[in-house]
Amino acid sequence: MEAGAGKGLECPKTMDGKASEGNGIEKEIPSCCLKAKASSPESEAKCHSTVVSGWFSASQTCSGKSVKPDYFNNPMWPGEAHSIKVEEILYREKSDYQEVLVFESSTYGKVLVLDGIVQLTEKDECAYQEMIVHLPLCSIQSPKTVLVVGGGDGGVLREVSRHSSVEHIDICEIDQMVIDVSRKFFPDLAVGFEDSRVHLHVGDAIEFLKCAPEGRYDAIIVDSSDPVGPAQELVEKPFFDTIAKALRPGGVLCNMAESMWLHTHLIQDMISICRETFKGSVHYAWASVPTYPSGVIGFLLCATKGPPVDFVNPINPIEKLEGANEHKRELRFYNSEMHSAAFALPGFVKREVSLLRDP
Repeated sequence: MEAGAGKGLECPKTMDGKASEGNGIEKEIPSCCLKAKASSPESEAKCHSTVVSGWFSASQTCSGKSVKPDYFNNPMWPGEAHSIKVEEILYREKSDYQEVLVFESSTYGKVLVLDGIVQLTEKDECAYQEMIVHLPLCSIQSPKTVLVVGGGDGGVLREVSRHSSVEHIDICEIDQMVIDVSRKFFPDLAVGFEDSRVHLHVGDAIEFLKCAPEGRYDAIIVDSSDPVGPAQELVEKPFFDTIAKALRPGGVLCNMAESMWLHTHLIQDMISICRETFKGSVHYAWASVPTYPSGVIGFLLCATKGPPVDFVNPINPIEKLEGANEHKRELRFYNSEMHSAAFALPGFVKREVSLLRDP
């Protein structure tokens, strides 16, 4: 569908995961709708990304009515949505796992959307990619082996490769289409795949981790989807158990941990599981990313039992790593001041997430 067409979508539900278009023809319900239904079965609404009158709105819904810009529901952020002006739709296909959409926006450059949820934009991707990598890697001395879970756009790889001490980088991404689309439309991120230290594994990260040798990695970075539907496994204890086993003593995990404005209950649960699983320090940090729901995203930093890790004060500052600031491209968001500031938490977060309260 071309941008600006303003064409409404109708998808009354059926019992077999398909929708009627009103002319006797059945149309498969998008996977994002099925994920929302799985997470919130009592809800009649199903999330669905679309472009209406030249605007993309994350989490638009369809429940037997034409999609309208004020008709939203997603179980991860109910009652709200973020709209971005669309200049041109560049790509839209369905992979084996999700709907993949790329469009040119008027203010944020190209935008990557998976199952109706904005994953990145050219303008603000630097905040997420740089922070999720350098918060853990600058907290340990000379990391050598790193695993990236997800991250099929290549941006996390781009940032890991700034660290010259790193000798081996594994990445496990389940969706080949995300990799291919990123190489075509987001070369500034996909450049991460070009590093000779990178070893790509296309498949299920949970199965990959189960086969990983014990103590294999200095750091694991989980750039995962929101915990809706199948991705729910990525915030449950068995997954964190496999990560802890794959880390060396004093190894670190950085896991995407949602928004403090919207998901304090989820953050509390994740911290509780990780404090039980990881025997070193566990911290919550955050960064501003304008195109994510509520404009912020969180990171959970965990260390296994071993040499103590002080996440708040980087022991391996990026400014002292030769060539790191300019590698591939100049750092745009992260520095040592931003690193330490990321762990400063508002009062309401400390009140609502009891495990983050000062002793």
